[in-house]
Amino acid sequence: MQAHPLTDQLSVAAQISADDMATIAAQGFRSIVNNRPDDEAPGQPANAELEAAARQAGLEWRHIPVVSGKVNDEQVRSFAEALGQLPGPVLAFCRSGTRCSVLWALQAEGTADTILATTEAAGYELSMLRPWFELKGRG
Repeated sequence: MQAHPLTDQLSVAAQISADDMATIAAQGFRSIVNNRPDDEAPGQPANAELEAAARQAGLEWRHIPVVSGKVNDEQVRSFAEALGQLPGPVLAFCRSGTRCSVLWALQAEGTADTILATTEAAGYELSMLRPWFELKGRG
């Protein structure tokens, strides 16, 4: 499991497994946000299985399922609330980490250039969000 930091309190990652929970806790994470819907892909671990393993490792858990390419305002609000409520640092994951990065970017403070540079430094190129930032007056 490779975590890509976006802030000092949030990192994103690709799909994790129940076997990763002890390592995630040992790396100092205190909470996990799962942004994958169940049954998105064959062989994907179920949210309930991952949550049970996370809690056994002493980690807090939040499930905010997002269908790839279909992020909505409610999911962005829920992600922001989770970041405000869960003990950090937080690890958010999805299939590749992109959805988590998009959720973070859409709720982050700052200019489009700053936010997009942060996601790019973490390995996630999200320039497709620039029109959204411009629409919101944050271009």
